[in-house]
Order: sequence, then C-alpha cells, then structure tokens
Amino acid sequence: MDFFKRLLFLPEQASTFASKVDELHVFVLVATILASIGVGVTALYFFFRFRRRERHQTTEYIVPTVMTEFLFVSVPFVLFLLWFALGFRDYTWVQTPPRDAMDVYVLGKQWMWKFSYPEGPNGVNVLHVPANRPVRLLMTSRDVIHSFFIPAFRIKRDVIPGRYTDTWFEATKPGTYDIYCTEYCGLSHSKMLAKVVVLKAEEYENWVKEQRMGDKQNRQDALADTTLVSPRANLAQQGQRLVGEAGCLKCHTVDGEQHIGPTFVGLYGREERLEGGETITVDEGYITQSMMVPGEHIVSGFPNVMPTYQGKLHSMETAAIVEYIKSLRTRDVVNTASKGPVYEPVRIQ
Repeated sequence: MDFFKRLLFLPEQASTFASKVDELHVFVLVATILASIGVGVTALYFFFRFRRRERHQTTEYIVPTVMTEFLFVSVPFVLFLLWFALGFRDYTWVQTPPRDAMDVYVLGKQWMWKFSYPEGPNGVNVLHVPANRPVRLLMTSRDVIHSFFIPAFRIKRDVIPGRYTDTWFEATKPGTYDIYCTEYCGLSHSKMLAKVVVLKAEEYENWVKEQRMGDKQNRQDALADTTLVSPRANLAQQGQRLVGEAGCLKCHTVDGEQHIGPTFVGLYGREERLEGGETITVDEGYITQSMMVPGEHIVSGFPNVMPTYQGKLHSMETAAIVEYIKSLRTRDVVNTASKGPVYEPVRIQ
C-alpha cells in the first residue's frame, strides 16, 4: 500500500475512512491494469498466431466452446460485482454517522467556512475536533453550491443553499490538515481554504474550556442582542431567543401541550405521520425544510398555516433553532432516535 501511495501521490491517511478508500482505489487500479495487460498480450498473440501468410489466405472460422464463452462473461461480471459490493459497503458506512457522533454545523459562503459547535464556540476557517471520536458535519451554504473536501480524511460532500447535507469522519492522528472547496463558486474559489486541527481528547477539552472561559461576557451579550454576534455563544440558547423573536411560540409550545402546530418537546428524532399516511423522521433536514418550505410535509392533524421563513432567517439562525429543539428531547425519544448524538432533556433558562 505504501508503494501505491507514493506512486499515486496520495495524501496521508488521517481518518478511519481513508484506508477504506485507498484500498478500494488500489484494488480497482490493480484489477484494471492486470485486465489491460491480459487483453494486450492476447491481442499481440493473435496478431502473430493468425497473421496472413499467403495472399489469398483467410482467417479460419473458430467456434468457441461454451466454457470459453462462460469464462469471458462470468469473470468480468464477478469482478464488477466485487467492486460494487466493496463500494456499497463503504458507501453505506460513510453515509451512516454513529449515534454518539459530535455535531458541528458548517456554513459555506463566498469565500470562507464557518464552524459552529452546539455548545460553542464558533470558528472561521479553523475546525477543531478531538482525535478518535466521530464528528458529524451538518453543512449548508449561504449563497452558491460549495463542496467540502478534506483530502487526508478522504471525505467530500456538496454544500447546498437552502438545505442541509451531512457527512462524518473519525480522525486518527492529531495534527493540522487542509480543507478545500472543490466546487467552483466564484472568483476567489481557489482561496476558499481552511484547516482542521485534530487534538488529543484532553487537549480538545482544555481548548473548549479556554474558549468558554474567555468569552462569558460575550455570551451574555449575544443572548441580549438581536444578531448572532458572539463567536462563542451557545447555539441552543440563541435558538431559545430566536423562536420567541420569530414568532414560533405563537403556534408551537415548549411544555408538551399541542397547539396550532406540534410541540417542540420531544419533536427531534420522532416519527411523524404526515397527511397521506406516510411517516417521516424529524431530523435537522426536516426541521429546516419545515421552516423554509412549510407546506412540503404537513403533519397529520395540523393545519397548513405556517408561513415560510425563507429569506427571514439565515443559516446559523436556523441551526440555532434546530439545536434548541434538539435540547428539548425527552428521554423516550433519546432512547429510540435513529441517528444523531444522544442528548439528555435540557431546558435552557
């Protein structure tokens, strides 16, 4: 494997997914090289073995055996099925974040990356994560389509305005790694660079404590302000303020009682039955879509009266409201939610 890494100029492997991608890459490369050599050698053999020796000589008619035809069809078919099986295994693995993954909200905009931690702090163009712990990235764009790529982790995902996409990784080596945008997004696309800093577990906890202790006053200011100005304010606390300012509490409750719309208590992770009979899992994407396109999925038993917040809330405000709703999860939902980190029921005062 080291030989191919040098031959193909691959970056170092710094995540649990990187080795899987490289192994599949090398397997496909070796299989195609061997198949190409086999076809080439056979073609050369036929060229000399069946060359025309006389002016009026014609190639003899050859009828292959059933076994020969079977091998010509079955061997490539099995090979492609093996590629599919390995690729599908790795695809489903990277598309299924562990339930205990740490969430980080990622906002892409021309031309920078902003990272928001549910418990604070925030960062611009620098993402701090602990080593050997799954991290789920919930990503959206403020303007055009971007693409989030960490070569050392072998992860890449499009970041799309108006919706959340997610991916996850588990870094294995402390260090600093490059982040690129791999979707042309404007004149300064090539300058849309960032770093991910992987710290040992104890170093990461110390970093978080230092960030929180260094900005207690800013956190209080953010709760009183009408904009998300603090780089370290708690998203759930900001979300609590925003649901009041945006008028969400006119139709939704935070005490478990049903009103014009579903209660926020225990909403995240719940299976909701929609008009028409189908069900949907309430996750970050569904909550965001319900704010931006409220008529897309109507919960059975509730009227379609919610106004759209498209253009009224920006991406980080949406993320703050989502985190506040997640903080109101009840214990039965915590135990049965199909994906996402486990939260104890928390009320932000």
